Amino acid sequence: MFSKFQRTAIGSAIVATALVVGGVSVYAMRVSPMIVEMTTTGSDAVARVEVQNLNAGRLPFETRITRLNFDESGVPTETPADADFIVFPPQGMLPQGARQVVRLQWVGAADIPTSQAYYLSVNQLPVPVDPGAGAQSAQVQVVYHMKALVVVAPPGAKPNVETTSVKTIDYQPPAAKQGDPLPPKVPGVEVTMKNSGRRHAMMSALKWGFEGKGTDGKPLRILVSQEELSRVVGSGYIQGGGGVRTFQLPLARAFGPGPITVKFLQ
Repeated sequence: MFSKFQRTAIGSAIVATALVVGGVSVYAMRVSPMIVEMTTTGSDAVARVEVQNLNAGRLPFETRITRLNFDESGVPTETPADADFIVFPPQGMLPQGARQVVRLQWVGAADIPTSQAYYLSVNQLPVPVDPGAGAQSAQVQVVYHMKALVVVAPPGAKPNVETTSVKTIDYQPPAAKQGDPLPPKVPGVEVTMKNSGRRHAMMSALKWGFEGKGTDGKPLRILVSQEELSRVVGSGYIQGGGGVRTFQLPLARAFGPGPITVKFLQ
């Protein structure tokens, strides 16, 4: 049985896998930061991610690296890529409340043409059950797998993002939790962007300003904050080298017919 939470923006993922075992403990961990930006050379070719054991009991874990490729909606495809990094320690055992710094060092090519994206997966390992526990004590042990987004860019590379399409939509908010009915649709926009630069872009680091005409024909301006963008699209990641992403956003008011422009503000 699986439950999964994943940021829409390709920022991070947490997967909780429930295993029927003889133990009764439930474990949880924290991984920080969840987004890591590196370069292929220099001091930024090394990064650090902290793993913390939040709950009672031991936390055995191991790490894995996968390379990411994305479709236009931001859905990733993962392939194993442990050889592109040295990860130390690759596994560990944390007592209650303890922290462990995991060091990442890029050992791939120094002259990659564009940014490359990876997941650093920190996978909790099941704790062996007490052999003296009987079948009657079997319960669910939750095993967490957390993923941090790691992006490696060539030195001096920059993004070059242009908007190729903006249109009005009826935005469908997600359900509050799995199994709940969907809320009513609200006004929204769909924005398609292309990044022709060599470096990736994190579009939720900016405010998005929309301008057009409202349903009453009068000028309408709407500013979407970084906090709202992060909530809806996560990091807003667009890979370099011609990467294309389409984002859908809810708006406080509806635009009417006619062109809509979008500007990105600090």
